[in-house]
Amino acid sequence: MNIFGKVLNGERLSAEDGERLFESKDIISLGRAAQKISKRKHPDGIVTYIVDRNINYTNICISKCLFCAFYREKDSKDAYVLNREELSKKIEETIKLGGVQILLQGGLNADFEIDFYEELLLFIKSFNIHIHGFSPPEIVHISKMSKLSVEDVIKRLKNAGLSSIPGGGAEILVNKIRKKISPNKCTAQEWLNVMETAHNLGLRTTATMMYGHIESHRDRIEHLIKIRELQDKTRGFTAFIPWSFQSKNTKLQTLNSELQTLNSFGVDYLKTLSISRLMLDNFDNIQASWVTQGAKVAQLALFFGANDMGSTMIEENVVKAAGVSFRMSEGEIRRLIEDAGFKPAKRDTFYQPI
Repeated sequence: MNIFGKVLNGERLSAEDGERLFESKDIISLGRAAQKISKRKHPDGIVTYIVDRNINYTNICISKCLFCAFYREKDSKDAYVLNREELSKKIEETIKLGGVQILLQGGLNADFEIDFYEELLLFIKSFNIHIHGFSPPEIVHISKMSKLSVEDVIKRLKNAGLSSIPGGGAEILVNKIRKKISPNKCTAQEWLNVMETAHNLGLRTTATMMYGHIESHRDRIEHLIKIRELQDKTRGFTAFIPWSFQSKNTKLQTLNSELQTLNSFGVDYLKTLSISRLMLDNFDNIQASWVTQGAKVAQLALFFGANDMGSTMIEENVVKAAGVSFRMSEGEIRRLIEDAGFKPAKRDTFYQPI
């Protein structure tokens, strides 16, 4: 039985199967198989999306990842920490636009311990909005700065108003890659441990993968298998979101002038998305990344395994800093879904319809 037959028969794909799929040039068959699996999981033809805002509470970061164009040193002229007035304006605007969630993330700022984050959460929660915040690297950082265990940090953040955790900071969950592109960030195992701890404490999370820099196809598959294994164990992930590395204004581009972002092109994105759908048999939702790929490729993604269009992104700063600034309103997202022959549905963080 070939790999497509295997997956369509309900059998789990191996790492070797995944690598062979990346070697294949038959992207049409790959997309068809991924779409069949997506239809099995979502036979109603509904494609979901969420209205939210990505608030980056600070851009000061000690991690200094080579792929990041967003972070600033503490003494940089454009370094910032948002004050309460700025936060209020952003949250009130989000609510007026029908937003149901604040995606709260920031740099690893060495000036703050857990009290800062608890006060931040309590302030935002006073607006009665869901807080999807603090990726695993942030939680590991808070743990180290506060001399607390990861479990204690998550418990305290949850008590202060944290309701779910985004899957950022995963990049590629292979330490040889992480040591080169993000040597000051948490390890692959630390990322996984944060997610497992969060799931065990009753918090749902997402999982991500940033690909297209120095990793191999084998590294991508190792990443997928690691999150698949954790999902087997906890069932705590709500969705998986792959996106391509954007090189402009980053040190990774500067250090290697020959770096070509071929992997960010649509064909490799659709291939990676499809393979993710086929490998991650225990994930219900796969999200398209219009933020990095643009509207048309994101629309194509609905025929390559994606069933969710992600967020309207009322505000987005990290990808924008790398020179990519696709924007879409809620109405545009709905039209994009309808034009592809699907039914749009606004959802909450847990993929429940609103």
